[in-house]
Amino acid sequence: MSAMARLSQADLVDLNNTFNQRTPQELLAWAVDVFGDRIAAMSSMQLAGNVICHMISGMPSPMPVVFVDTGVLFQETLDTRDRLSSEYGLTIRTLQPALTMQQQTEQLGILYLTTDGQKQCCELRKNVPLDAVKGDYDALIGSLRRADGGRRGTCPILSVDTRLNLLRVNVLANFSDEQMQEYIAANSVILNPLHDQGFSTIGCNRCTTPVLPTEPKRAGRWRHLGPWSVYCGINPTDMDPERAPAVDMPQDLVDRILGRTTDFSI
Repeated sequence: MSAMARLSQADLVDLNNTFNQRTPQELLAWAVDVFGDRIAAMSSMQLAGNVICHMISGMPSPMPVVFVDTGVLFQETLDTRDRLSSEYGLTIRTLQPALTMQQQTEQLGILYLTTDGQKQCCELRKNVPLDAVKGDYDALIGSLRRADGGRRGTCPILSVDTRLNLLRVNVLANFSDEQMQEYIAANSVILNPLHDQGFSTIGCNRCTTPVLPTEPKRAGRWRHLGPWSVYCGINPTDMDPERAPAVDMPQDLVDRILGRTTDFSI
């Protein structure tokens, strides 16, 4: 068994700079080569996640897709998941919170009406369910894009996730809106129908609204709480930098990620 080693965000700076010139397909190929069957994709059944689902569906052995069903998603989102599973032949691993929204409300009240409550609600219904994959994967393919703006305007392609002790690989980080639309049109990508109904981003039905053409893309998330509440915390790079300093991985895996070999002989 390989000795354990630390992999920090600082270790990834040079690799991230190099990867900025790579296409999403090249990044996916690199990730599969490095992580093998210890990798999965994440999708919330929104535009970018669906593009990733299409990309991986063309691989010889498509990786599984992790999906968090908060219990209060739009039916269109669940229908999109089912279409991706059946039409793209993907294995979608659906994770769910311990409590239904009714049970949670009975125990804790209506959390999402305050900023602190919103964070707690997202923690219980999004983040805690995702904890179930800890130890199952060494990497998760994410769909964050810099073109989405806000805190994501500078998101790295590779970022360490200390909570799940794995590497997030945002293969679409440098994919522009134009490139996205071109890919979707060229490949007839299955999309969540809510995108055609004014929703630029799609979350829980309690906290997501349509967005005007003149508004920022994430204006429809937690609109009732004001513009400071536009993230749920399921993506480490949406949080403070201190959230993701380093993870512990086998030395040989760290060496594969960084493209180096380590000589332990004295």
